[in-house]
Amino acid sequence: MEVREKAKIVITVASLVAVTVLFVTEYRRRRHRRKKTSHLSSCYLHSELKPQFGFKRVLADNSYSEFKHLKLDDASSSLEKASNCHPYEAEITVLLENIQIEFGFLRGECSLEMSDSYVWVERESQLKELAEILAKEKVFAVDTEQHSFRSFLGFTALIQISTHEEDFLVDTIALHDAMNILRPVFSDPNICKVFHGADNDVLWLQRDFHIYVVNMFDTAKACEVLSKPQRSLAYLLEAVCGVATNKSLQREDWRQRPLSKEMVQYARTDAHYLLYIADTLTAELIQLATEDSSSPDDKFHFLLEASRRSNMTCLQLYTKETEDFPGSAVASSIIYRHLNGHGDNSTISVNSEFQELVRKLCAWRDLMARIHDESTRYVLSDQAIVSLACKQPTKTEEIYDTIAHTDLASESSPSFIRSSVQSPYPVICSHLDDIYQMILNKLAKLDEILPVVLKNCLGTNGTCPISVFNYSLLVNFKTKLSSRSAPKKNGHKNFKQFTRLASRELFVKKFSCKAPVYHNCRIYANDGRLLCYCDKRKLEWYLNRGLAKLVEENPPAIMLLFEPKGRPEDEGNDFYIQTKKNICVGCGEGKHYLRYRIIPSCYRVHFPEHLKTHRSHDIVLLCVDCHEVAHAAAERYKKQIATEFGIPLFVRRVLDSKEAQGTSSSMEDESMINSEDAGVSPLHLRSAAMALLRHGNRMPSSRREELLQIVKMYYGGRDICDEDLERALLIGLSPHERRKLERKKGVSLKNSAEATRMDKQENGKKDNDSLYIHNPDASLDENNDEEAPANCAKIMNVERITVTDDSGDGGTSEGDGATELNDTQCNGNMLHQQNSKLSLLGHGPHGKQIVEYLLREYGEDGVRDFCQRWRKVFVDAVHPRHLPGGWNVSHSGRRDFGEFSVYNPTKRLSTE
Repeated sequence: MEVREKAKIVITVASLVAVTVLFVTEYRRRRHRRKKTSHLSSCYLHSELKPQFGFKRVLADNSYSEFKHLKLDDASSSLEKASNCHPYEAEITVLLENIQIEFGFLRGECSLEMSDSYVWVERESQLKELAEILAKEKVFAVDTEQHSFRSFLGFTALIQISTHEEDFLVDTIALHDAMNILRPVFSDPNICKVFHGADNDVLWLQRDFHIYVVNMFDTAKACEVLSKPQRSLAYLLEAVCGVATNKSLQREDWRQRPLSKEMVQYARTDAHYLLYIADTLTAELIQLATEDSSSPDDKFHFLLEASRRSNMTCLQLYTKETEDFPGSAVASSIIYRHLNGHGDNSTISVNSEFQELVRKLCAWRDLMARIHDESTRYVLSDQAIVSLACKQPTKTEEIYDTIAHTDLASESSPSFIRSSVQSPYPVICSHLDDIYQMILNKLAKLDEILPVVLKNCLGTNGTCPISVFNYSLLVNFKTKLSSRSAPKKNGHKNFKQFTRLASRELFVKKFSCKAPVYHNCRIYANDGRLLCYCDKRKLEWYLNRGLAKLVEENPPAIMLLFEPKGRPEDEGNDFYIQTKKNICVGCGEGKHYLRYRIIPSCYRVHFPEHLKTHRSHDIVLLCVDCHEVAHAAAERYKKQIATEFGIPLFVRRVLDSKEAQGTSSSMEDESMINSEDAGVSPLHLRSAAMALLRHGNRMPSSRREELLQIVKMYYGGRDICDEDLERALLIGLSPHERRKLERKKGVSLKNSAEATRMDKQENGKKDNDSLYIHNPDASLDENNDEEAPANCAKIMNVERITVTDDSGDGGTSEGDGATELNDTQCNGNMLHQQNSKLSLLGHGPHGKQIVEYLLREYGEDGVRDFCQRWRKVFVDAVHPRHLPGGWNVSHSGRRDFGEFSVYNPTKRLSTE
């Protein structure tokens, strides 16, 4: 016996030693691997492609700005409503107040059988087909699966939808940017959506897709009314359907593709049986009402109460959580829990260094989670924060060991994370030095630390990639510091100044002019008199055609070999014979500048040639800050112009000019189309044409006919062919947008190349001449591009930045502002002309009508007065101190065309 006992002891000790050795080996392996990566200068996101980084647009980013809810475009929406009210509040209110509501799912046809077949929806065409199927249903069941561990706010990774006939699994990662296709069916009050415990689902759908649920039956609310012993879906599945489900799968990584068989089964189960459960519960509610009611009028009392509670859930609105300071609420919770765990230990409770370090680590963790789009748990666990604050290690290796040991002991992460990545997680490994600096520099304050962290990560030479999730952090990093002490207020001010500066640096780097605008080259007349200053390109034009000879090389100067038509002094203005500095005319900034058009391009492009061609008087250089001020003033004044003349800024409808002239002989021009029924929205027209070209043969006949009617409205009601559809795709698009459309896969644009060629033939002379071929008249000046490339100076509101075509007189430019056609901002209808200069996406049609009105009523004097008004707006807004000599508000702008001018009327007639 003694031998056996000794053998058991030896075996036990040996086992313990083996386990200890394995534990230490694994720990050292992790430590060694992390030490290697901790010294990397770049962020781990450069090598790890997260699924959500494929999203082109997110409605809820990781900034501190509040969430913006959907705004309906219908004219019935009240302007007095709050900016973030529920867009379907009226429809839900009707459902809450209407006691005669009918429940479409009371069919008694639900089956417990679940076949092996289901539909995996991962393409946009499939999603549209699903929307058409659901639009014909009276009821369908919905459930969602979320992923939150590798995302700061979390995102919907899968939506399960079940009808009486079929189950659909919607891959919302692949279809994230197209999920608005399902918005109409979810907001349709005539279709009942069955959820279970929809409080979170409703908010998640709003957050990710602007999908709002209207008319819902929540089986969890039905359980409340029925006083069920449990209200979980697992309970209902087992009690009502006899189906067992593994709820631990809910914590699996729903980002993975393809999903495992177990995950697919779990996802289908949650939605498939909901219709049967809803049918059963509504029957119980009706039965309960019948048994307990004293009169027939009370029969549906319990059912209506369940419905009322369900639709009350629909009125919820998603909001971002706000804090006084990043991570402040979590820090207070960690400190409170830690102090409670130590009972009456006074040394802990009075340890201010411990509490301050906890707050620093929580604030840093919050910011890093937002930058990398990770959950705070993935960045640094609460337990690790407490350990670091208690031990306060002074070496990076000790910091790493503390975090690794703490997380290894707790292992609170999901199983799929523990099996793939061990703590410390990549965020810590990439930014371990930040924690080291916070612990080492105990006197540093949060409002000093966070700007440095943000700059190191997302600054001009930051280590972390900028994404749709973190860009707004840099643009508008808002923190609400406590107002109790003055230093915190000052810190908040410094923080805002830093983030604005960082955003400004990014904008300047991308959009400012990359080379000097003014070369200050000179052109002399054949009698030696100075005619103007210009750039090198203009000199080359004259020299290559033998119209001038080079007289000086540094700086270059030429003498014309012919007698120019005009002289600067003939105009009584020496503006064109003054050297110009490459600085902001407002404040004198010389490191960066952008071209700014004092008279917005939407007006100037329609001026007579002799009032605009090669006239750079109203094109100046501004820095980013002055450009923002000038642009804001110009946008305000545009609205005044629109009100004064009664000509709206945006086009609402378009109609093919040929068809309109054929149907209305009395129609003299496009401005006469005032009927609300005439034409069609350009956006609706292009959407309908695209759908018909792609899926016309597979569409239900009713839907195809509906889209055909939209396109026919543009063509005056006549029958259309495929060529008409292809031409409709181009309505309102600039040449840049046409090229972008051509690059899209699966779109056949036979007429696109031809349309582009025709546009070039129509506008090429005008554009190319203003950009490259310069009039040899004496009054030509340096800034010879009547319209400089538009991408040199975009509007300052980054949410409305547009990339336009580089054509000289593009209809959309700095001054135009709008990037999308707003179908609800005006009632103006326009005939569409095939002219890239009259883009429907900007204010081109508005500008064209304004200029035509001025010329018709006041002639060229009206245009000159109009220009002077705009110069006055510019001067009042910017207060320029560095304008070139000779610049003045009353500049006439008139000029004559010489013998060699491409704008000479006789020369143009001879070439046509």
